Amino acid sequence: MITSKKLLPLAAMEKILKQAGAERVSENAKAALKEVIEEKAETLAAAAIKYANHAGRKTVKAGDIKLAAK
Repeated sequence: MITSKKLLPLAAMEKILKQAGAERVSENAKAALKEVIEEKAETLAAAAIKYANHAGRKTVKAGDIKLAAK
């Protein structure tokens, strides 16, 4: 679980929801989206790290992220 509560700002969550077509966004909706995105990002990052390690690298590259997202 991610320990920092400041990884993604709530304002960014509101922008994402509004760009998707929401007219108004509750604080709870922003917080819920933030939680889901951060959990998904952590899972994705862990998989990308495994791909990088498997390739014998310490550096995670964009390709690792893209492969993990599939």
